[in-house]
Amino acid sequence: MKRYSLLGLLFGVGAPLSAIAADKPAPIDTGDTAWMLVSTALVLMMTIPGLALFYGGMVRKKNVLATLIQSFAICCIVSLLWMGVGYSLAFSNGNQWIGDLSRAFLNGVAANFHKGVDSAFTLGAGTSAAVPMTIPESVYIMYQMTFAIITPALIAGAFAERMKFSSMCVFTVLWVLFVYAPIAHWVWSPTGWVAALGAVDFAGGTVVHINSGVAGLVCALVLGKRRGVGTDDLAPFNLTYAIVGASLLWVGWFGFNAGSALGANGRAGMAMLTTQLAAAMGGLAWMVMEWWRTGKPTALGIISGAVAGLVAITPAAGFVLPGGAVLIGLAAGVGCFWSSTWLKHKLGYDDSLDAFGVHGTGGIIGALLTGVLAFGPLSATDANPVGVVGSLPQLLSQTEAVGVTIVWCVVVTFVILKVLDLVMGLRVSAEEELEGLDMVLHGERIN
Repeated sequence: MKRYSLLGLLFGVGAPLSAIAADKPAPIDTGDTAWMLVSTALVLMMTIPGLALFYGGMVRKKNVLATLIQSFAICCIVSLLWMGVGYSLAFSNGNQWIGDLSRAFLNGVAANFHKGVDSAFTLGAGTSAAVPMTIPESVYIMYQMTFAIITPALIAGAFAERMKFSSMCVFTVLWVLFVYAPIAHWVWSPTGWVAALGAVDFAGGTVVHINSGVAGLVCALVLGKRRGVGTDDLAPFNLTYAIVGASLLWVGWFGFNAGSALGANGRAGMAMLTTQLAAAMGGLAWMVMEWWRTGKPTALGIISGAVAGLVAITPAAGFVLPGGAVLIGLAAGVGCFWSSTWLKHKLGYDDSLDAFGVHGTGGIIGALLTGVLAFGPLSATDANPVGVVGSLPQLLSQTEAVGVTIVWCVVVTFVILKVLDLVMGLRVSAEEELEGLDMVLHGERIN
């Protein structure tokens, strides 16, 4: 029977007391570890300051600080939640649906140290699908934490300028526990049932982007439109902020995608190249569509298109060649432009900053096209010498992964929102919304 120390459960120093062994640990690769440390910092930069500035620049002046604070608060909340139970639920073995609590409070993280040397980590150790790595578990925990941080932060773009800050904080906790962690386990854990279907997601097309985009759409529908939509001037306060934020997102995305190779290797290099090409094509495709439709290419348009390209290449980055990346970027630029303009207005929902229009739509496009354009040798291994190849069966697996992600996210997000609305309310009052969230919720304003 395994025994755990209380100290270990709280501070991660107590691996099973019966398992402190003298076995020689697998050595870490210092080059891979260095790259993953850099990638982790890059992905964190995507949320603070990248997403904070991107979203903050697109709202009205009276709501800029409130929007910036959302990203910072989510970063703090999810970091501690990930340490407590999030990481364990997502990446411990558990069963095919969810991890267990064996890694709660990072129990056992210090057991990898043998005479002061941190050994390499094996994801899913003890299972038939175990994935040996060349980096310490501490780095993997931190890297995955940055993904868990940015995903709920992306949702905030859909309910910008109208959700109570207290409700947003509680929503973040519940959503990460009941939506993000299970889907991350399904897709990325070796024991997850979606992974067993053969569906692939290199860096978060389903787990991050479809998940956050669809949750954002549910939030927009449940909260309703901002007051003044269609009548008031809702123009962005400062597009310079938004451009700087989008630029930080673009650079940080190399950690997001190339870092998902989990090492400094050829696949990471290909993922970086495909990421750059898809972003460039997405930006140009959106710009041309907007230019054709309105007669003028806008700054907001080209940065939105670049982000759309980045979103769509995320699930495919380590599976496709440069030509496929350009096609994905083109499809994302056109598809996300259509979703953020025509579809949104046709259906009448107020997705304030196009969380669904860009992340939901782009994630779906990228996940599906991965099943069409995947080049086998990029993912080939000794166990699977063919790798993931674009084909009808692979497309069907990708479609199934997209479908289950959407269904789980819609149902659970809706339930969480309805419970919170009943218990504490979701939306600020009409008077508070008119005054602006900066002063009403935080007692501060931009002068």
